[in-house]
Amino acid sequence: MEPKRGRLTGSLAFAVSVAAIGSLQFGYNTGVINAPEEVIRSFYNDTYIHRYQTPMTPGMLTSLWSLSVAIFSVGGMFGSLSVGFFANRFGRRNSMLLVNVAALVGGALMALSKVAWSFEMLIIGRFVIGIFSGFCTGLVPMYIGELAPTAYRGALGTLNQLGIVIGILIAQVFGLEVILGSSTYWPLLLGITVFLSIIQCGLLPFCPESPRYLLIIKNQQEEAEAILKKLRGTQDVSSDMEEMREEGQRMAQEKPVSFLELFRSRQYRQPIIISIVLQLSQQLSGINAVFYYSTSIFRDANVPNPIYATIGAGIINVVFTVVSLLIVERAGRRTLHLTGLGGMAVFALIMTIALKLKDYAMGWSYVSIVAIFGFVALFEIGPGPIPWFIVAELFSQGPRPAAMAVSACSNWTANFLVGMLFPYAAAGCGPYVFLIFMGLLIIFFIFTFFKVPETKGRTFEEIAQDFKRKNPIEPSSKRNSVELTGVKVPPE
Repeated sequence: MEPKRGRLTGSLAFAVSVAAIGSLQFGYNTGVINAPEEVIRSFYNDTYIHRYQTPMTPGMLTSLWSLSVAIFSVGGMFGSLSVGFFANRFGRRNSMLLVNVAALVGGALMALSKVAWSFEMLIIGRFVIGIFSGFCTGLVPMYIGELAPTAYRGALGTLNQLGIVIGILIAQVFGLEVILGSSTYWPLLLGITVFLSIIQCGLLPFCPESPRYLLIIKNQQEEAEAILKKLRGTQDVSSDMEEMREEGQRMAQEKPVSFLELFRSRQYRQPIIISIVLQLSQQLSGINAVFYYSTSIFRDANVPNPIYATIGAGIINVVFTVVSLLIVERAGRRTLHLTGLGGMAVFALIMTIALKLKDYAMGWSYVSIVAIFGFVALFEIGPGPIPWFIVAELFSQGPRPAAMAVSACSNWTANFLVGMLFPYAAAGCGPYVFLIFMGLLIIFFIFTFFKVPETKGRTFEEIAQDFKRKNPIEPSSKRNSVELTGVKVPPE
C-alpha cells in the first residue's frame, strides 16, 4: 500500500506548483529592488524637484531609499503574523487566493508610481507586497506539507525554496539595464508581480483544498476523502483518513492554543523554539548580506562586471536548490542542515581571508567569487529550504498555523535586521564582517546537532509523540491528553 500512497500524481504536482508561484513572487520582490537602485533614486530626486523646484538632500534621499528596501520586511512581519487566522478561517487554498489582492494592489502602486510622480506610492506598494509575501512564507509551505504524502513531503517542501530562488534569479536578470532595469522600464520591472498574481488566481480554483483542513477543521469527511483519492492516485486512502481522524479526535480534547501558549506549554515549547532557531539560522547565516550586497562585495573585491557575478550566484542558488530537492528524502533534513551550516562557516572564513588579501594579488578576487558561490550553494543544500517545511512537520494540524506564523515572523524580523544593520557592520568591521556570521553559523550548527530531530519518513504524529516523550505533560492533564498533538479550533 505504501507505494500507492507515495505516488507523485499529476494532481499533486499541479497543486504544489501553483502554490509555489507565491514563493516565486516572494523571491522576485526580495531581489527586484536592488538592480535599479540608481534609477529609482533619480526618480525620487526628480519627483522632489517636480514638486518643490529643488533637489533632495543626500541624507533625505538615502533615508527614503533605505525605507523603500526595509519596508518590505516590515510588511512581511504583519503578513506572517496573520497566517494562522486566514488559514483556519478561509482554508489554505482560499487564503492564498484572497491574499493575492495585496499583490495586485502593491504591484499596481509600484508600477504607477512614476506616472503619478509619487515615491510615496512606491514605498506603500513595497509595504503591501511585503504583507503578501509574509502570507506566502506561511501559507505555501503549510499547504504543500498538508497535501504531500510522507514519502514526498521533504522533496515537495523544497519547491517552496525553489520558487523563492527562481524569483530572485528572474529579478536579477530582468533588472539588467539592457532589459527592464532602465530609467524607462523600471516601473514595469516592479509591476510584473501583478501578472504573476493573475496567473496564480486563474489556476488556484483548479487546486484542491487541504484534505487535513477539510476533515479536521471543517469536518467534511467525504470531500476530504475524494481529494485524497485524487491526490494519491488510488481508491484506498483508508490509512491517510484514519491518521487524520485520530489527529482530529486528539484535537477535540484540548483547548485552543494562542501564540503565548506555544511557549508556555511543555508540549509545544521545544518544537517552537527549534522552529524559531531554524528560521534564525537561515537569516543570520549571512545569506541575505550576500543577496542584498553581492554586487558591491564583488566590486570591492575588484571583480570585473560585478552584476554578472551576482547573476552567477543566482544561478548557483537555483541549481543547488534542485540538488537539495533530489536528495532531501535520502539524506534527511537534519543531515542537510548540518552540512549546509558547517560548509557555510568554512566559506565565510575563506571569504574573510580573500577580502582581506584582495589588494595584494588579483587572484584573491577570484577566490572571493568561489567563496561566495560555495557559500550560496551550501545555503541551498540545507539552511535555505529546510526551515520552511520542517516547521510544518514539527507541529500537528491544530497548532500548525500559529507555529508557522510565529516562526515566519521571526524569519522576517531577522531579515529586516540584517538588511538594516549589515551596511553598518560592514563599514565598522571591514573584511572581518563575515567572521560574525561564521560565529553564528557555528552556534546554529551546535544547536542543530543536539536539539533538532530527524523528520525524514515520519508522520506528523510520530514526530509529535517524540517531543511528548522528551517533555512529559503534567500528571493532572494525562487523563485527557493521551497522545495529544493538536488543538481544537472554535467553530465559526
